[in-house]
Amino acid sequence: MTQDNNQEKTQEINELEKSVEQTAVADATQEPAAPLTPEEKIIALEAQIQEHQDQFLRAKAEVENARRRSMEEVAKAHKFAIEGFAENLLPVLDSLNAALTDSGSDSAKMKEGIELTLKQLISALEKGRVIEINPIGEKFDPHRHQAIAMVPHEQEANTVVTVLQKGYLIADRVLRPALVTVSQPK
Repeated sequence: MTQDNNQEKTQEINELEKSVEQTAVADATQEPAAPLTPEEKIIALEAQIQEHQDQFLRAKAEVENARRRSMEEVAKAHKFAIEGFAENLLPVLDSLNAALTDSGSDSAKMKEGIELTLKQLISALEKGRVIEINPIGEKFDPHRHQAIAMVPHEQEANTVVTVLQKGYLIADRVLRPALVTVSQPK
């Protein structure tokens, strides 16, 4: 294994020497280059080392800048992730403010306004990928439902009978489980 490494290093040195000799010939108009003395080879190799070190430092700086930029972008994404959702909620806020400033006493119009505002809120939640869990008639799922009580019922055991509080999913992840009553085994 050591012999293989030595052979590889010897081959690399030979290739470097050829490269140095080729780069030492600056112009085609110059006289043919004489073989380089050891001192000239050292100087040429040191110049090549310096060039490679400069290239390495520039590449390293470029990678560091890219990493820093990506970290800043991630931080901004976390900071402003809610921005789109908040924009969807603003019309709901406007509707609620308008309802509070309305001095009319017509309860039918007030109810209609509340229903429209609720529709706006549901639409804003759906745009934010928040989906309602309505499990009536489904099998009880402890990951999506929270049973409050078991009641005697005609349905199969462990089936959701009533929903006391709706649950919600956000992108297929439970945001809040539904509070339910479940049928007892017979």
